[in-house]
Amino acid sequence: MVRLKMVSSLVIALALSAACTTQRATPVAEQAAFDPEKGNANYIGPSTWARCAALMSDASAQIYELSHERSNTMPASPFGVPLEYSFRPTVGLPGTRHAFNGEQLTGETGAQGTQMDALGHFGFFEEAWNGEDPFPQDDVQYYGGLTQEDVKPSPDSPLLKLGVENVPPIITTAILLDAKSYLGSGIALAPGQTITSADIDGMLAAQGLADRGIQAGDVVYLYTGWSENWNDPNTDQTYYTMGPGLSYDAAQRLGQDGVSLVALDNPFTDPVNDGQLMGQAGPAAGVPSGLPFAVHHENLTQSGILQIQNANLKTLAADKVWQSCTMILPLRIRGGSGSPVRPVAIGVPGQN
Repeated sequence: MVRLKMVSSLVIALALSAACTTQRATPVAEQAAFDPEKGNANYIGPSTWARCAALMSDASAQIYELSHERSNTMPASPFGVPLEYSFRPTVGLPGTRHAFNGEQLTGETGAQGTQMDALGHFGFFEEAWNGEDPFPQDDVQYYGGLTQEDVKPSPDSPLLKLGVENVPPIITTAILLDAKSYLGSGIALAPGQTITSADIDGMLAAQGLADRGIQAGDVVYLYTGWSENWNDPNTDQTYYTMGPGLSYDAAQRLGQDGVSLVALDNPFTDPVNDGQLMGQAGPAAGVPSGLPFAVHHENLTQSGILQIQNANLKTLAADKVWQSCTMILPLRIRGGSGSPVRPVAIGVPGQN
């Protein structure tokens, strides 16, 4: 009788688990209390680590680097101070047998290369600023109902809340969605082209992930093919002037799913039309008024989704590693609005 009850309980548990993969449930935080400093990273914990363990223990698993090499000649974001590495000559230590090398770096490290945005990177107003009146700094609002006084009370202040030092180690399961294949038929997505919520469902189905779905705490990687324009040395500046990205409804949907972080192989996460940055074109279709970077707005100020720009997803997509365990550790820069990152993924090639 005891064994029968155990079997019955197991069947019920499996049935409930299967049901959870076919419909979206309200995410439940791993921590006892939801910490707004962490956003949706609250959904990372023992259950996501357990999902990771199954992927990492597969004898066929491989490790994938998901970042670009950093250098003086990599593409530079127009929204951050370019990086400049200078390399010191080899020096010796008098009276010893030692010789050593070093370098120094200037520029905005958290805004260049493969990098993560902290939640405090973006704020918002209730009404659009006209650009003529004085900048209404005191009216800026942030994720979790925080105000400018809470987050950055003076121009030279670091972020007192929502800084990148509050981001926990991202160790969780990841889903890779191959938009280049699904939407582009093998060709990189066009500038301003959007990946919608319906497209996400289509890619999940096409890649055999419909039953699994997107689970709370997941990282979602989206491969657009735009990283083919990441040239070193970068001479034409194609990469950072435009690109495809998530649609507004897709960003909202990922927030509802409890996604902890989203990363694209593009410069903005948002779609940007050719000429948009120069004021020669408007934003992508479906963007709310006054929010040309609506995905940044939704992820960082509304849903609490961390985001990475300039992910290097080509090899992961080529090997069809649709599920992986990913590990992402930003630098603990106190009060920083972002950080360089070196994401890696561990998964089995040829999953479909």
